Amino acid sequence: MGYNGCDWRAWFHGKRARARLHGRCWMTQEVKITTREKAFQINLDHRRYGTFAEIGAGQEVARWFFRVGGAASTIAKSISAYDMAVSDAIYGRAKRYVSRERLQNMLDHEHSLNLERLRDTKENVTSFFAFADTVTARSYKGNNECHGWMGVKFQARPRDEDSQLILHVRMLDQENGLQQEALGIIGVNLLYACFYLSHDPEKMLESLLDNLTTHRIEVDMAVFSGIEFRQVDNRVASLKLVQLGLSGAAMFDPSGKVLQPAEILRKRPVLIERGSFRPVTRVNVDMLQSAHRRFAADLQCGEETIVELMELNMRNLLATGALDLDDFLARADLIAATGKIVLISDYFDYHRLASWIALFTTEPVALVMGVPSVRELFVEKLYSGLEGGILEGFGRLFTADLRIYVYPWLDPVSGKVHKVDTLDLQSPMQNLYRHVVEGGKIQQLDEYDESALPILSRDVLQRIKNKDASWTSMVPPEIAEIVKRRHFFGYRDGASED
Repeated sequence: MGYNGCDWRAWFHGKRARARLHGRCWMTQEVKITTREKAFQINLDHRRYGTFAEIGAGQEVARWFFRVGGAASTIAKSISAYDMAVSDAIYGRAKRYVSRERLQNMLDHEHSLNLERLRDTKENVTSFFAFADTVTARSYKGNNECHGWMGVKFQARPRDEDSQLILHVRMLDQENGLQQEALGIIGVNLLYACFYLSHDPEKMLESLLDNLTTHRIEVDMAVFSGIEFRQVDNRVASLKLVQLGLSGAAMFDPSGKVLQPAEILRKRPVLIERGSFRPVTRVNVDMLQSAHRRFAADLQCGEETIVELMELNMRNLLATGALDLDDFLARADLIAATGKIVLISDYFDYHRLASWIALFTTEPVALVMGVPSVRELFVEKLYSGLEGGILEGFGRLFTADLRIYVYPWLDPVSGKVHKVDTLDLQSPMQNLYRHVVEGGKIQQLDEYDESALPILSRDVLQRIKNKDASWTSMVPPEIAEIVKRRHFFGYRDGASED
């Protein structure tokens, strides 16, 4: 007998039969199932056997499996090494206890112990796993960052090579008890996804917030590895996290390695350029370089301390109505060729992007943009969702130590170069604009490459499609080489390219 006197085995098979009766598939999760049902299904699956190692916020994941019944078929060991000295003795010392490094040590240690101790008796019929998490939930003082790392290292089939999925989560509930509850639910979702949905990584990500909402927990990093996920591109996984709403933003470096924002941005000045980067042009590169020099001079710091981000916004990626993964990867590859970090965000409004950055750093933040983008900042209807309108939007944007560096714009019709002091807005926006400029929040870049001003990304893209060889002079040489070699953006060899 199980919870509330229920015969769980009879319940489970009856539930599956009812799902079949209605033409729905139990195992593919076309029927939304509860956390309790997921945990019980895993307990009934005698192929799965492993360890739960949890530090911080209690043993909330393991508790689900004990609570629903049948845990003896699933749990070889449950451990919680709260004391730092004990944790170090088991998993080795780490710079930080809530970190990816500590999580990986936990997964490796516990999984290897399972194989070492149980292989002789269970290897032919058992798929071993280790689940681990290390988190910091709401403290009694209530002023700490609430986040953590969790992951599963597992065999998809008996005697299989290992596979792994690691997540970084941010817990958004205001009460410790609610954070513990959310952590337990997402842990069960993670195990269920690895065991039954590993053939479809997108469904795995979708299922992580089953029985949760993005108001309670956010997943801003997912890293797939191992034999079961050998075809997974973690850059696409990052994109999917943002597209699915599990996170407002995600990052990866030029090598494609997924980054955790807090680890990269913490206590460092941040410089951001938003663009389509389709392709990356000389203007894109010059904008960032000019702003970087100015930012470093203003802060009187070494240029190497500034984190540079090239941001791809979801609204831009979905401009054609559908997400084109090949197009996204092409842009990511070209940004990587410049050596910059890619930021994918769902924050179309600049004040929302600034608020997100402020979660991770107290250092100054700078945005670099062209004159047309500055003009768009002063379009009132873009702030209709805010009770205080454009004034509230600007208050949020410039609350932190944020500044905007403006790159000049060459009007292709008049041939006139527009800068901060020549931008003309309709009244009363002109008065607000002057106020922001005089306050030093919007500043003109004076050092720039004049020969790059006539270059427009859409013009470069059209020349590529038209086999007009002049496009190669409008992008950095390394970008031109990649576009040609990999036939990005419709590039085709032709006589006009000779």
